[in-house]
Amino acid sequence: MYRQLLVILFIFPFVISAQEKITISGSITNFEDGETVIGAKVTFRGLSVGAVSNSYGFYSVSVPRGAQTMEVVATGLEKQTITANFQRDTTIHFELKTPATQIDELIVSAKQSENVKSANMGQIELQIEEIKKLPAFMGEVDLIKAIQLLPGVSSASEGGQGFYVRGGGPDQNLVLLDEAIVYNASHLFGFFSVFNPDAVKNVNLIKGGMPANYGGRLSSVLEVNMVEGNKKQFGVKGGLGVISSRLAVEGPIKKDRGSFMISGRRTYIDLLMKAFIPKSSSFYGSGYYFYDLNFKANYKLSEKDHIYLSGYFGKDEFKYDNRKDNFMVSMPWQNGAASLRWTHLFGRKLFMNVAATFSHYNFSFISEQDELQLKLTSGINDVGGKVDFSYFPGNNRHTIKFGAQYTYHVFTPTSVSAEQDTTVFDTGKGQSLYSHETGLYVLDEWDITENFRLNAGLRYSTFTHTGRFTRYVKGDISTPDSTIEYGRGDVVSFYQGLEPRISMRYLLPDNSSIKAGFAYNYQYIHLASISAVSLPTDIWYPTTDIARPQKGWQAAIGYFRNFADDMFESSVELYYKGMNNLVEFKEGALPTDNVNDNTDNLLAFGRGWSYGVELFFKKTRGKFTGWVGYTWAKTERKFEALNEGKVFPAKYDRRHDLSVVGNYDINKRWSLGAAFVYATGNTLTLPNAWYMHNQDLLFQYGARNSTRMAPYHRLDLSVTWYDKEFKEKLDPATGEKVAVKKRFRSNWVLSVYNVYSRANPYFLYVDGDGNFMDGDFQIKVKQVSLFPIIPSITWNFEF
Repeated sequence: MYRQLLVILFIFPFVISAQEKITISGSITNFEDGETVIGAKVTFRGLSVGAVSNSYGFYSVSVPRGAQTMEVVATGLEKQTITANFQRDTTIHFELKTPATQIDELIVSAKQSENVKSANMGQIELQIEEIKKLPAFMGEVDLIKAIQLLPGVSSASEGGQGFYVRGGGPDQNLVLLDEAIVYNASHLFGFFSVFNPDAVKNVNLIKGGMPANYGGRLSSVLEVNMVEGNKKQFGVKGGLGVISSRLAVEGPIKKDRGSFMISGRRTYIDLLMKAFIPKSSSFYGSGYYFYDLNFKANYKLSEKDHIYLSGYFGKDEFKYDNRKDNFMVSMPWQNGAASLRWTHLFGRKLFMNVAATFSHYNFSFISEQDELQLKLTSGINDVGGKVDFSYFPGNNRHTIKFGAQYTYHVFTPTSVSAEQDTTVFDTGKGQSLYSHETGLYVLDEWDITENFRLNAGLRYSTFTHTGRFTRYVKGDISTPDSTIEYGRGDVVSFYQGLEPRISMRYLLPDNSSIKAGFAYNYQYIHLASISAVSLPTDIWYPTTDIARPQKGWQAAIGYFRNFADDMFESSVELYYKGMNNLVEFKEGALPTDNVNDNTDNLLAFGRGWSYGVELFFKKTRGKFTGWVGYTWAKTERKFEALNEGKVFPAKYDRRHDLSVVGNYDINKRWSLGAAFVYATGNTLTLPNAWYMHNQDLLFQYGARNSTRMAPYHRLDLSVTWYDKEFKEKLDPATGEKVAVKKRFRSNWVLSVYNVYSRANPYFLYVDGDGNFMDGDFQIKVKQVSLFPIIPSITWNFEF
């Protein structure tokens, strides 16, 4: 079967043109700062051939020998046209300028009909400038909250960063920052993301069937690329907000050859709390803060070789200190990611990217009361490498990619220590789990005809769990507990699998198309959560001899159409997703239960499925722009060890999810933004009966996730004021006043979160009112809400 599949996917007859062709290749950058331009279109008048620049700004296209007119367009940049008599393979580097006057046609030209013509399903790219126009929560521009406004993507909770894509869990999203994995993409218990907007260049979300060059997750890919830094001149930008400030510095290492960018952000919630909590208070010393740092540098070694170094580090620290009760809780957690990349061009048709990556995540919980100290830690460290090739055959009908990836994982699921005075308690030996993950892939995007495009790929992945490792085997009445010891390098378990991916597009008249896709994925790491919302206490755990790899498949079909010369984009997509070997903690299990035990002994395993329909309508240009997204979906789970083996809705099952986003440019100096969201409430498990036993109140719980919270809805508004772009200056040669572009620019943003102060549910709990002996005792379900109406103001600057 697999052999037949390989033949179907990859034995494609290449079209041989009778006319001799030459290859034109090169790079596309921004004239103003030297940044590479991603997604620029290269076309030739009178020819149905073209190319799109990749994430490194490289393009390659083959055309007939002779006179040709070549055009290059990119979003927000001036079109560049050259006419030449091409007689041999040629390298042309383009530097596109920013137009002196912004014209709507220029804004959309690079993306014209791209949503209709590409074979990508469920893929949306957002520019950081588009994200910055959205109303900001507490003054913080946030790309995770921006993608939560897209159809098929739902938030974890009120204000939360965790996101669910088409019924998949938060662990099923592959989050990449310059190709390095980010395991916890949130600050402040999930209310802000780790991505500093001043350091971000663009964002790409793949929520449908991901191409074969991505792996290790079931649901989606979120690619975030950092800015490279200005190759022309030094610059500074930043902002002062309600709860945090940020600053970024960029400039050339050597003009036109290399550049750097350094950015930082820090909250001052802890400083504000100190001002409001007097020293006499028993809570003096409590507080919270986070900070993050971004760095990127790049250098052009030659016309064919570039190197890039990227890094991120962020830390959160929460501390609760009650001096009166001599009780203290501290929760620090931190993220780190780094990548070193080298790109090389072999000839004019083969492009290579080699990368070494590092990822780190660590969480600690420290509790002190009187003389007793308890500490719990959890974390994951990755070291990996990858090599990717892109090949552009001379017939222009194929774009072939192939490569290999490797990651070495070190997991520390839970390590517990406890001591009192000089006494150290035996809490068992904390285990580190070691594993190796590999992937090989090949894919081909093939234009079979002018109307029919096929993107077919195959991925082969493996996962090996190795020692040192102690397996705790649980016995029963007749068999005692036992252990199995594995030495360093011993194979504990090994898994492998083929992951076929295919998507296709057929163009219809009237600027429309039909697309369909299928993807099969393996996921070798799991996230076990004990709470209804995503918190740092969630535990990452690898595939083992007990915890088998997650497997998922997704099929989707959609209709895409643009109107009014691409001013309006519309689409409807239907999908079905099946998932196996999902994990949950068993009823009543806690992470600390794995003292002298394995975490996977506390897990239950099951399957899930999700299906739905997504509607999307977007206006791309004009004074008023924005989109409407609506999703109808159903997400269910089935675990034999949970809910008596019966089907139950996932905690993030939402039948309806609506987002309306708009931005209106009154003029060049004033802009209005609005976002409205409505969603069916999340599910949870509450008691359906109660009784008294020995004067204790006891509950009997209903079916799992059988209670649904009230619907969630919210309106956010923003207004932005920009300073003047030009200033008048006296020309010494003519004595006349001329308009000169200002070096220092700034703007003020006023945002109002939750305008009508809706009390949206964060969680529900059961409490008793009255006295049982007096006969007026009642059980009531009470709601906790976090955020009423919150105004905020931010000052942004750049020079």
